[in-house]
Amino acid sequence: MIQIAKKGKVILAGAGPGDPDLISLKALKYLQTADVVLTDRLVSPELIEEYARKDAEVIYVGKQCSKGIWTPQKDINELIVEFALQDKLVLRLKGGDATLFSNVLDELHAVKSNNIPYEIIPGISAAFGAASYTGIPLTAREYSRGVRFLTLYDLSTVKQNQWQDWATTEDTLVFYMSGQRLDVLTKQLLNFGIDTSKGIAVVQQATTPNQKTSVFSFEEIQSKSLPEFEYVPTLLIIGKVVNLHHDFAWFAEKNSSESYFDNHKNIYQNAI
Repeated sequence: MIQIAKKGKVILAGAGPGDPDLISLKALKYLQTADVVLTDRLVSPELIEEYARKDAEVIYVGKQCSKGIWTPQKDINELIVEFALQDKLVLRLKGGDATLFSNVLDELHAVKSNNIPYEIIPGISAAFGAASYTGIPLTAREYSRGVRFLTLYDLSTVKQNQWQDWATTEDTLVFYMSGQRLDVLTKQLLNFGIDTSKGIAVVQQATTPNQKTSVFSFEEIQSKSLPEFEYVPTLLIIGKVVNLHHDFAWFAEKNSSESYFDNHKNIYQNAI
């Protein structure tokens, strides 16, 4: 006789950009009740340590290619399904938002194909966290009427007309996962005629105690060196709104490049 496995439930939730206080109440409630927590590297370690059930199974499935930390998406999908089919409440906790620049589609296919109930809970994305904690409104009258969320993960797919559009748009541009391509990005935008009064903010480890912000105008970039990229979470904000940082920055930053997440690297050494 074939035994039909019980089915639990999967929660795909965003934990916010780093500050543990920025998680939503709904995601927090699931964190406090989940049987299994599959968490990203960018989720605040304090959040897990303080609020996850003491008997919950916590599995770190972070990705940090620069340091050799990598959990294949296929393995994550299999873990989600395996635990849910054991009739467990599974919380897949992602840094930032659950759906923006994440592999949520792969995970949705996995739970859907196994007829597993699920919910998607939004989170504060890194763009909103970085903008708020640096005093840079992403849109503002007379500065920008729109904002675009982008990535330079694959430079080969960026055509000349795309560079031209990015250089001339009045929209604010926010680049995720593009810190290592900072030099190429700024040079290309200058080559395609970006207004040199526009600014670029390089925001590292946004909303954490080690947030570090460097702001330049494109005119300055032509004569000054850009900051060296560190292998930490980095967001790039480009546009006229960046100039507002000088007036409205409120978050006291430390002069330290030590990674907030490196302080908890012992946790991630146990990642599968």
